[in-house]
Amino acid sequence: MDNNSILQKLDGLEARYEEVTTLITDPSVIADQQRFVKLTREYKDLGDIMAIRKKYIACLEAIAEAKDLLVNESDPEMKEMAREQLAENEALLPGLEEEVKVALVPKDPEDAKNVQMEIRAGTGGDEACLFAGDLFNMYKRFCESKGWSLSVTDANEGAVGGFKEIDFAVSGDNVYGVLKYESGVHRVQRVPVTESNGRMQTSAATVAVLPEADPFEVTINEGEIKWDTFRSSGAGGQNVNKVESGVRARYMWKNPNTGETEEILIECTETRDQPKNKERALARLRTYIYDREHQKYVDDIANRRKSLVSTGDRSAKIRTYNFPQGRVTDHRIGYTTHDLQGFLGGDIQAMIDALTVAENAERMKEAEL
Repeated sequence: MDNNSILQKLDGLEARYEEVTTLITDPSVIADQQRFVKLTREYKDLGDIMAIRKKYIACLEAIAEAKDLLVNESDPEMKEMAREQLAENEALLPGLEEEVKVALVPKDPEDAKNVQMEIRAGTGGDEACLFAGDLFNMYKRFCESKGWSLSVTDANEGAVGGFKEIDFAVSGDNVYGVLKYESGVHRVQRVPVTESNGRMQTSAATVAVLPEADPFEVTINEGEIKWDTFRSSGAGGQNVNKVESGVRARYMWKNPNTGETEEILIECTETRDQPKNKERALARLRTYIYDREHQKYVDDIANRRKSLVSTGDRSAKIRTYNFPQGRVTDHRIGYTTHDLQGFLGGDIQAMIDALTVAENAERMKEAEL
């Protein structure tokens, strides 16, 4: 794509940026919460593109100015300065062009959202539970490194440690845009601590990353939710067993895509405060319904392009953690790291960056950038 084509696209977005800047101050827009939230997200995204546009145009102008000086200037010192300016900005230009192209790729509207995550032990019995615990600790450390907030909403511990299943919420900046690549089946190959004969075993755990639904995005008749309370179990002191702080929500939901009705059951034992647990159970219920209602949207993306990460197929084996060889391999892009312990310690950003680059390349191809 040449400079003129890139500038035309950027100029079109500048007009939209000015329009959105005006709209988000309009009282009628502010009163429409759904529209206001969408526009403020668009304003932030366009603001990032405008900042890149400014750098890109400054670079092009500096190149044009240097070339003009080289043709029309007779002072040797000025010509030398122009040559330096030209070389410096021509070296910067390819990187800025790539930055602009990535910025012009249509963003997934879900990327800015917080997430609800679920980890379920799969094949492998007790060892799968231990591996599910390892994955949870990996994500916990990664979230800490990003400055994100992680809170466990429900957990069912394994007999020898780890988790049969654990649900948790993560909030912060662009959380879904980063963690969405983790959905799928994770396999581990190692000698389990539960194995007395020293035989290597392959076990698995399933990770689901769901964008958290905003209240206005899902219609729930709260009067039809059946609430139960119960005494929480596990860590937390004597209070847990004396107070019915745990909540269970039962809701009959009709799937608009299939017309079928199903009962959704959500439990939350996160805090000792029953109203807070109700609020968080409701957030999970909204997210579950939103995820199911938007499955058609996700499937459409998968059908339009050979997507590396957005297929929504949570049964796909995406990654293997091989202990004897000390490596982690992501099967979608063939990326391998030999720092398995560091990876399980939360150092997963390089893997996510590689997946992001691969998906952006696919999106750029689709957008003909």
